[in-house]
Amino acid sequence: MVIGKPVRDRRAERHEATKEEILDAAWDIARTEGLAAVSLRDIATRVGMRPPSLYTYFDSKLAIYDAMFAQGAQQFADAEPWDELTGDVRHDLALMFRTFIGFCAEDQARYQLLFQRTIPGFEPSPESFAISQASLGRVVEQLERYGVTDPRSIDLFTALGTGLASQQLSNEPGGDRWIRLIDDATEMYLHHMETTNQRATAKGRAAR
Repeated sequence: MVIGKPVRDRRAERHEATKEEILDAAWDIARTEGLAAVSLRDIATRVGMRPPSLYTYFDSKLAIYDAMFAQGAQQFADAEPWDELTGDVRHDLALMFRTFIGFCAEDQARYQLLFQRTIPGFEPSPESFAISQASLGRVVEQLERYGVTDPRSIDLFTALGTGLASQQLSNEPGGDRWIRLIDDATEMYLHHMETTNQRATAKGRAAR
């Protein structure tokens, strides 16, 4: 008996390859016609199979959206810039904004699926949503390193990012009108951090 290489499960590999092909077709439809235009019939036509055959790979259209959500969330996790942080708060906050907004701006369909409730009745599965939540958790941990612990301040940070991304995609897709405001948003947030810290210090002194 030869001991060495594990036996490849070629059937499983083909199954996964077909799933990837289905998802690629779904993304292509979403990017050219909109997320709501994704249909099992059109996906099946693009991959060369009958619509009922898709159920061998996904049990519903919502399951396809869920797999797309997981893909997009993982792509964002892979793009996170933690190795590029320097410890300089202004630089790091701007980089975090720039990474998020740039990621959103490069793919409107992905942005809508991940960050807006575009598809009626769709909620990501706990497994898919956990990828997104882990990314948010890493943002929160980084902000806490800079002394940002108030949930309102964390919400403001994420609102600034999604607000600029939404404005860019809604009003000038492919441009940079709102992307150019990242440094201004960073300065605004730094001012907010300073003001919040001053208020907390003053409140602590008054309580003594």
